[in-house]
Amino acid sequence: MSGFRVGQGFDVHRLVEGRPLILAGVDVPHARGLDGHSDADVVAHAVADALLGALGIGDLGRYFPSSEPEWKGASGAVLLAPILERMRHAGWRIGNVDTTIVAQEPRLAAHVERLCVGLADQLKIERARVNIKLKSTDGLGSIGRAEGIAAQAVVLLESSE
Repeated sequence: MSGFRVGQGFDVHRLVEGRPLILAGVDVPHARGLDGHSDADVVAHAVADALLGALGIGDLGRYFPSSEPEWKGASGAVLLAPILERMRHAGWRIGNVDTTIVAQEPRLAAHVERLCVGLADQLKIERARVNIKLKSTDGLGSIGRAEGIAAQAVVLLESSE
């Protein structure tokens, strides 16, 4: 077994009225939140897919299908927990996580540190192993029209053996 594995993940959800905006496990003040079967935390979902990709075992939908009522409203931490357990059982640990959030609104710069800490807490790793970058689309496309938020993540796994 190689000493390193890399995975990447992506998620996007529509912004809607009447839901809280949860990113990286953090409640971000905003008039709209992300719509989805679970909490629609695009950061946690992108990271979960990146972890699953690095492990070579599929994607989030395989393990937590939106057709299953048990995952209705589930937090990103709830979805990440069994993936992290499986990762540890397979002899891996997280080296680092790099995530990009793409949003026209809300402006997230004031929240980056809280988001990094929230993601580190969800992953049960040191804050120093987490990076979050912010991008907008300068008004282009559905995200540029503030219709949704997307996130992309890359994770590096290191052998723990």
